[in-house]
Amino acid sequence: MSARPAVEMRGVHKLYGSLHVLCDVDLVVEPGEVVCLIGPSGSGKSTLLRCINHLENIQAGTIAVDGELVGYRRRGRDLVEATARETRIARRRIGMVFQQFNLFGHLTVLQNLVEAPIRVQRVPRGEAVARAEELLGRVGLADKHAAYPAQLSGGQQQRVAIARALCMRPKLMLCDEPTSALDPELVGEVLAVLRDLAKIEMTMLVVTHEMGFARQVADTVVFMDRGRIVEHGPAARVLDAPRHERTQRFLERVG
Repeated sequence: MSARPAVEMRGVHKLYGSLHVLCDVDLVVEPGEVVCLIGPSGSGKSTLLRCINHLENIQAGTIAVDGELVGYRRRGRDLVEATARETRIARRRIGMVFQQFNLFGHLTVLQNLVEAPIRVQRVPRGEAVARAEELLGRVGLADKHAAYPAQLSGGQQQRVAIARALCMRPKLMLCDEPTSALDPELVGEVLAVLRDLAKIEMTMLVVTHEMGFARQVADTVVFMDRGRIVEHGPAARVLDAPRHERTQRFLERVG
């Protein structure tokens, strides 16, 4: 195991005006670990992911991915915001899958996958295409390379979005409620892809309301409420024998 955590958050605070969305959050994720973030709506789960990828600024604390700060750099004892270029470089280690698929509607599935590797990482087109075709096969969409997003179901679009993130060869995958925008019958096909990623020891943080998925896949479950980590531990222990009364009440409601 690497000596450096995949993710290390220390004393992280995030505010929107007077609203304290993340409050003194400490979280360490080891390489290859799958962490599921659960909790009521508005508890700060999605914001936590967005802060890791520096889609949101934090007001205090530090966030490091693979030992490197994201969005900030040290100047003596102080932290200052990184340049846009430095942040883009840091984000290359991170793949993110959103609730909405965010595919380019005017591009084919294959073009969606190769755009970033070619333009951002300067990967030769032939190599990018071969990688994209391999990943489309992995998510069960090898026959959809020439389709446009509007021709796909929601579940298929989300699987394309996962493959697109993987095309950048990230060390960390952030998944923000990847099944919340799907019809119930399409949820299973997306969760199956995430299960496969867990099997190859991809480091993942997944915000989810699917307790069955968390029980099957997560190494660690983090329960959040009102911007704080209330409970954190092995998935089986947190889900089957939660110690905190707030976690118990939440799990009783969601089943």
